Amino acid sequence: MNRKSFFWIGPLALVGLVSIGASPTDAATRKPAKRPAASATKRVVYSATRAQTRKAKLARARAVAMAREMADTVLPRFKVDASGDLVPDVRAAAAIIFNPETNQILWEENSQDQRSIASITKVMTATVYLETNPDLTQPVTVARSDVFQASTTHLRANDKVTVDDLLHLLLIASDNAAARALARISPHGSDGFVNRMNEKAAELGLQSTHYADPSGLLSENVSSAYDMARLITHASGDERIASVMRTYEFTVYPTNRRAVTFHSTNHLLGRQDVDVRAGKTGFISKAGYCLATLLRLPQGGQEVAVVVLGARSNAGRFMESQNLVNWVSTKASTIFGSKQPATQQQQQQ
Repeated sequence: MNRKSFFWIGPLALVGLVSIGASPTDAATRKPAKRPAASATKRVVYSATRAQTRKAKLARARAVAMAREMADTVLPRFKVDASGDLVPDVRAAAAIIFNPETNQILWEENSQDQRSIASITKVMTATVYLETNPDLTQPVTVARSDVFQASTTHLRANDKVTVDDLLHLLLIASDNAAARALARISPHGSDGFVNRMNEKAAELGLQSTHYADPSGLLSENVSSAYDMARLITHASGDERIASVMRTYEFTVYPTNRRAVTFHSTNHLLGRQDVDVRAGKTGFISKAGYCLATLLRLPQGGQEVAVVVLGARSNAGRFMESQNLVNWVSTKASTIFGSKQPATQQQQQQ
């Protein structure tokens, strides 16, 4: 090679090295980077203290969120109706106070409007499943189709539980997989079960009610506050349903994993100023926050069904219901007459 050729080749070689991000010196001296040994990587060690701290922070965050929600609905609102009476002025989209003894509407706001009802659907799911008097001790293996995109569930595929467990999950924790499992193992099968739900609605005269699935996840599950007041009244007549709805906490023991404890979604349970006889919550974005409940009034012991649909917040549905109960309680002597409390009547007999 002559000097002229070297004059052109040398710079070209240098440019090539530079273009790949290395100088001639770097290329000669750089060594391949060593990967850290597996033992050198940090392992996440479980800490009970950290877990408790995180749990406490989450609990405080939930408490703050609930307080903010309640701040908007803590004070009841009233308005004057056409007859000049002071009546509730609710923020929810629809509501009703219903006398199950006389089938009389004591107060209502848009109670005939058809709306999505979310997981209040599960009241009919329980009603239809129990109408054949099934064996509540029957073992059930949870299928993958039950838990697939179930949103809210405490179950896993291949869990082995009982029918009674599924009913408690359905009505206390509003478990969507439990609803699917009950429909699947019913004599009707999954599709036939929804058909039977609609047949039962027609038999009960629930004219605004239509079901699309047993869980309430679909917005096509629709009804009215009036229909749901009648349904919660009917369902509460079955003590197998009512007793579960009055249960605040329950534990399921799947055969293949640890016990699962869950609490009721109905925050009226356990309160000293409200006597809940039955109730079911519901929420999807289309429906808003919903609650159908049967309560016993403190004066006289009469029962009323109170339904709130489309409340603005989780706390709102409970505060609206509480305010409606308080209002009808003040009217009890006028609405129900001078009927004595059941305890006094029993003592006189």
